[in-house]
Amino acid sequence: MLPFTFRSYKRKLTLYRKSFRKFLFVTEKEPPRGINQLSKLTEPEVWKEVDCLTCANCCKKMTPTFTQQDLKRIAAHFNQTPEAFKKKWLKKDRSGDLVNKNQPCQFLNLEDNKCSIYEIRPVDCSGFPHLSKRTWSDYAYIHRQNLDYCPATFKMVEKIKLLVESGNADKKRAK
Repeated sequence: MLPFTFRSYKRKLTLYRKSFRKFLFVTEKEPPRGINQLSKLTEPEVWKEVDCLTCANCCKKMTPTFTQQDLKRIAAHFNQTPEAFKKKWLKKDRSGDLVNKNQPCQFLNLEDNKCSIYEIRPVDCSGFPHLSKRTWSDYAYIHRQNLDYCPATFKMVEKIKLLVESGNADKKRAK
């Protein structure tokens, strides 16, 4: 299967953003039967088509929330106290969460889109884009937000929308 490029994602996002957002809103309020299972079955297909290293848009345009455990682990990696690390790299956002001061992320290598702290990255990063983390209705609003940043989210919504609207969702789950 051909990889889903960042360029094709941006082009398709312009065309389908409105209908995908509507689909997410409607299915959040009234999830179709079996959509949670469908998202778990679809996620591996998405990763066969999307290579995060061709994009890294999440690291360029978004910031993770750093937990206290993230802060301790990453600060220790740099032989810093959590306070020193926080002072140098983080700030509190409007909700009081610790986030990066700068974008793109200070740990992103812009030459190859690789994370310099990949093995110890924040939990928020390691789980991104949270495609099948929780139930569809619990996370559809997150998918609506991530749609504008993440080709993997776009691809999953595209696949699930097609299955649901074509009536093939039951066939997919039966496989």
